[in-house]
Amino acid sequence: MELLEFARGPVMTFALTVFIGGMMFRIFSLFLMWRTRDSSAGRSRERSSFSAAVREIIRRLWPQNAYKQRTMFDLVNGYVFHIGLAIIVFALAPHILFIRDLTGLSWGALPNNVIYAVGIITLGSLIAALVRRFVSPPLKIISTFDDWFSWLVTFLPVLTGLIASSHLGARYETLFAVHILSVALLLIWLPFGKLMHFFLVFVTRSQTGIQLSHRGAQL
Repeated sequence: MELLEFARGPVMTFALTVFIGGMMFRIFSLFLMWRTRDSSAGRSRERSSFSAAVREIIRRLWPQNAYKQRTMFDLVNGYVFHIGLAIIVFALAPHILFIRDLTGLSWGALPNNVIYAVGIITLGSLIAALVRRFVSPPLKIISTFDDWFSWLVTFLPVLTGLIASSHLGARYETLFAVHILSVALLLIWLPFGKLMHFFLVFVTRSQTGIQLSHRGAQL
């Protein structure tokens, strides 16, 4: 069995199985978690729990003035590579075909040159985030294996994708296989590390907004 066949077959099947199973476990364990009933009344200015949740999500999209200067680089750089990753995953034609084969959903793709440029910007942004984590003493102290490994498994698919599309260093089939293996590693790790925030971030911020909408909390 050649490397490409191995990557596209058994490895990707295993990775998707772990990804789907891990996502279901994390989501169900979160929503089925036992909670005490909240009997406190919400503040009168909040019309509903939904509006409180949306309000908190929007409020967290930009830092408060007191923290803006210190967090501006992390904020802007975070938006750059998050948006870049979303464009790469959901706007590249081969990725859309892969999603269509899995789900039946399909949409239009951006030109390959545009995705390539976005990939280079995203790669640079991820490197900047890593350097920032190294040179900032507070970030370095609080960083754990999860932070470093999550960065690595995010960085590798972007890097190997750019190399494969440029046909650099080896046969395209080999480069493509290495790219698929890096994506499989990302899928396997994603439900169990901090990368799970790509789904949970809006859930947790909505929950925070609902809790803050009750008496005793001032925003």
